Amino acid sequence: MKTILILMDTLQRKMIHAYNPGSEAITPNIDRLAARSVVFDQHYIGSAPCMPARRDILTGRLNFLERNWGSVEPFDVTFPALLRQRGVFSHMVTDHYHYTELGGEGYLQQYNTWELFRGQESDPWASRVRDPEMPAEFTGRVNRQNLLNRAQYHTDADYPTPKTFAAAAQWLRDNEGADNFFLQVEVFDPHEPFETTEEFKKLYPDGFKGLYDWPRYAEMGEQETPEAIRHLRNLYMATLTMADKWLGKLLDEMDRQSLWEDTLVIFTSDHGHMLGEHHRTGKNLFHAWNEMAQIPLFVHLPGDERAGERINAVTQNIDLFPTVLQWFGAEKELESVPYPVHGRNLLPLLKGETEKVRDYALYGWFGQPVNITDGQYTYFRAAVPENAPLYWYGSILTTFPRYLGKGLPDGALTAGDYLPWAGMPVYRIDQAAVNRLAAPVMAKMGMKPDPDLQTSRLFDIRTDNDQLHPVADPGLEEKMVEALVETMQAHGAPQEQYARLGLEGYLR
Repeated sequence: MKTILILMDTLQRKMIHAYNPGSEAITPNIDRLAARSVVFDQHYIGSAPCMPARRDILTGRLNFLERNWGSVEPFDVTFPALLRQRGVFSHMVTDHYHYTELGGEGYLQQYNTWELFRGQESDPWASRVRDPEMPAEFTGRVNRQNLLNRAQYHTDADYPTPKTFAAAAQWLRDNEGADNFFLQVEVFDPHEPFETTEEFKKLYPDGFKGLYDWPRYAEMGEQETPEAIRHLRNLYMATLTMADKWLGKLLDEMDRQSLWEDTLVIFTSDHGHMLGEHHRTGKNLFHAWNEMAQIPLFVHLPGDERAGERINAVTQNIDLFPTVLQWFGAEKELESVPYPVHGRNLLPLLKGETEKVRDYALYGWFGQPVNITDGQYTYFRAAVPENAPLYWYGSILTTFPRYLGKGLPDGALTAGDYLPWAGMPVYRIDQAAVNRLAAPVMAKMGMKPDPDLQTSRLFDIRTDNDQLHPVADPGLEEKMVEALVETMQAHGAPQEQYARLGLEGYLR
């Protein structure tokens, strides 16, 4: 048994021809993989952004109802650890540098071996005492460390994502003929900044003058002109095309070894990105629009079984946990997990044995609206005005990019058996106190929550997948609220979440 999981960070689904035939992005290798795969049309995030999504995938449980960005917890049971018990060798190759930062502890260590390529975004990699020459004018953001990092790249082969795909292909060559392995190939591109070589930029020409490859996380302002947004989208596509070229090196190696005959291949992302849609750029501070929440999922079955077919059932990222374990026959290991796993095995869908594995997908960002979809309707449930009570739960007091617990007022941090499923005491932190401490940093970065988060929204995504026209139907909203409460209960949401969302009257 062999499995390869390919995860491309920040991949907006609309850029992929399998979902949007009119996409301007040049991605022949993603297209090539999609043609050999089953394509899932209603696949969603669970928690976002980066590390919350990865904890979802590793554990089969939603992170965002209990905490923000953080480490693997001591009480977490991950699928690579269970595969190891089963005798399956796992390897991770990645350029996702957040794994090496505060709040990223414990992820890479779940695999038998791992390889990391440095230099993405603000990774403290290129070391220079003197400051780089900073641009006099720019749109969006620039960063000292990133300018140092990007100065080290001269051809596309120098960039971290190409190095990652090349290393994955080399790993397959080094292990040619091996069986019983799980290979995770996780690349940071097309995450911002959208920076690549002229070879790829020339594929998407425009007349914009100046530097704009790192968008703000904000509602668009005067600087985000239509010309600037067109340029930003072009650079996103150029970065994606570079990544796609090097994905092709991995697929070529699969061709050479005929791995398509006996290997399960999963292709997905952690979340998408706003590139001017809804008059916004970035992520994290807005409603979980489909540009961020609806993500790609292709599954190649050995021998190209069902290649080109589509599945319209609602699925989400936590479903990869039981799917991978069941694929390797790790039923005993799955049953040994000492707490409820909320992911659903996708193999019955892939085999045509059932038409659905879940009624709803529940998803969101910690401390923001909680969202639910049944594949036809999507409901964003906003919090009460004070967005409280809200608590962070965990046993390791780190988040991006700092330690938690310092400077909190008396009573804001306590410990106890707050998560019954964890089997051990955990810390509980009043998130309002954390937010007050973080406010100066957020203000310096120009990041503030979108006022629109205070409004609940309902959409019919079968007729309005872009979510431009909210539905005003009190009866339908009531049904979605009831489904939201029931689904949150099934996921073991902390009790105070119902109060924060104004849902206490729906509890039974």
